Amino acid sequence: MIVDCAVYEQGARLDAGLYPVLLGQWRHHPQSFVWLGLRMPKEDELEAACAALGLDELDAAEVLAPHDRPVLGIEDGIVQMVLRTARYDDVNEVISLGEMTVLVGERALISIRHGHASPLSKLRHELERDCDRLQLGPYAVLAAIIGRVIADYRPALDGFEKDVIEVERDVFSETRTQPVRRLYKLKREVRSLLVAIDALEEPLERLIRVVGPSMPKDVQDDLAEATDQLTRTVNRTQSLSGLIDAALTASLAQISVQQNADMRRISAWVAMAAVPTMVAGIYGMNFAHFPELEWRYGYPLVIGGMLLIAGLMYRGFKRGGWF
Repeated sequence: MIVDCAVYEQGARLDAGLYPVLLGQWRHHPQSFVWLGLRMPKEDELEAACAALGLDELDAAEVLAPHDRPVLGIEDGIVQMVLRTARYDDVNEVISLGEMTVLVGERALISIRHGHASPLSKLRHELERDCDRLQLGPYAVLAAIIGRVIADYRPALDGFEKDVIEVERDVFSETRTQPVRRLYKLKREVRSLLVAIDALEEPLERLIRVVGPSMPKDVQDDLAEATDQLTRTVNRTQSLSGLIDAALTASLAQISVQQNADMRRISAWVAMAAVPTMVAGIYGMNFAHFPELEWRYGYPLVIGGMLLIAGLMYRGFKRGGWF
């Protein structure tokens, strides 16, 4: 599906029109370039777009194939940059990863978005108000898209961090239940996000190293700033991952402490129950001669003695912190 398509000349957007009309304008303006935005296109639709924009060397099926990690491909003067987008679902506590593929030629750029994260309509409007930036050509748009995708990691991390702090408080709460399952789920989500964004460092550095020298200085600066922002994002994600690890360790330790306390209570009750059990066992032997059998106060005395011993034991266990 075509989201937007425009021809830009000298940083200004030409009159809007239908897709074929725009391509006609592009061909008659040698100093212009096309930015075509697609969302979840079909293979034949992408093939037609690539053929119209002079990107025939690309294999549409390969471009649209899902990618687990960011990828950079440079072939025949065409740059293919695959980015992973992220959006946090606070209700289900799930990080939804999408994909943004950017194809850059000499005078054309195609952005392909899969998923709901990082829409580019707002970015396009911002760039259209900055004619100086658009005058720098397709690579300026590529740098802006990379910066926007990286910037959109922050809202996802903000929502994720809120839940991590909340579950950390639950670990040290007075309740006996521990959020181990929730911690493992959050750990799995942050791990998938870390794999997606940490793997972007190498393609981004290679883009700067290989293609950067042919880019305008301002575009190189934008990519360098995006690299710094990505490094901060990776460090923050690693910090959250470490926080979950610490909370998980503390939660398991709390469970162990609770189990030890329960075992001590059970052992104390068993020890106190052993006194009447022993006495009852002795009297259950039916011996003929017991000194207090004929004594009027023998039975109350035995019961009182058992209660006294059990009470003294309870007092000792209480002082020792077993209850």
